[in-house]
Amino acid sequence: MKKTIKYVILVVIAILVVVVLGLFFLFHDELSTLNSVKEVNGYPMYEMTYKNDYGLDKLLKKGASNDQELVQFASKQLLKGLPLKIDIPKVACTTFSATTPNGQHLFGRNFDLEYSPSMVVKTAPKDGYKSISMVDLKFLGLDKQAMNHFSDKVISLAAPYIPFDGINEKGVSAAVLWVPDKVTNQQTGKPDITTSVAIRMILDKAKDTNQAIALLKKYDMHASADGCYHFQLNDAKGHSAVVEYENNKMSVIPQTGNHQVLTNFYETPGSKYHHGIGFDRYNVANDHLNQSHGIETEKQGLQLLNDVHDGPHMPYKDDDPTQWTVLYNNSKKTMTVVTGANFKKQYHYHVN
Repeated sequence: MKKTIKYVILVVIAILVVVVLGLFFLFHDELSTLNSVKEVNGYPMYEMTYKNDYGLDKLLKKGASNDQELVQFASKQLLKGLPLKIDIPKVACTTFSATTPNGQHLFGRNFDLEYSPSMVVKTAPKDGYKSISMVDLKFLGLDKQAMNHFSDKVISLAAPYIPFDGINEKGVSAAVLWVPDKVTNQQTGKPDITTSVAIRMILDKAKDTNQAIALLKKYDMHASADGCYHFQLNDAKGHSAVVEYENNKMSVIPQTGNHQVLTNFYETPGSKYHHGIGFDRYNVANDHLNQSHGIETEKQGLQLLNDVHDGPHMPYKDDDPTQWTVLYNNSKKTMTVVTGANFKKQYHYHVN
């Protein structure tokens, strides 16, 4: 009898070991990714080093014409079928390109929206470029306390598919900004992508601004959250451009002077030229860069972003408070981050 009990116990232990080992090998990359998550500050901002394959090529081949199709793909590819909700916001932001006195190229961005935690996501896909990007965790349904729970932390595995701005190892940076207009929904027969997938694609696939634009031209754009958005791009040679989708037609506005500024109105010449909001922020940034001839040190670039950030004491009443500020150095492939407009505390990252 004792031998039988001992045998049964050994069999149960052996089965448990096999199950545990099986789960470990099945979810090894996911667990490694989750183990890399750490809280950077109390705002909070987190950082994650992504270890597993998020299947961008598979998604680009399959296509996603709306947020629900992206959710279905991410749930299956990244979360092993766990339920997921992605809700991309209407973001009132400011971006600009400039050059340092020694010829390095800069790209600045304020992300203006109601409060939410953020995450710096580091990716290194086998078939793409390394990058670092900024993610708003609220749009994965995660609040200030959610990352304290493992079950909620698992949802952050979908983070690579909701970047709002970022830079890759080639020095290409990209950011998305909202335009108050009817939803973008191109129907030309090309493969489908959504707003956030476009940012992911640019970071993974583009070696310069021209290639980023060429990639966008290959796809039908479907704006997330029933909205309308435009993009600003920059690269290591200082080639900046704005990409818009007025009336579902893609247009490109290249930088023509020594800088380029974008907020939340159309810059494409035509019937909707200057339709939107954010003229006050645009004028402050553009006037400053005109006076400096587009020459800014990194410190001055951050100060300019401080000058146009939004908050209770700022004059920009059409916007939400600034959740993060980022200054990218496209030449050095670096990123300086500020959260909650606390410019006294800066966090520095390098694409390596």
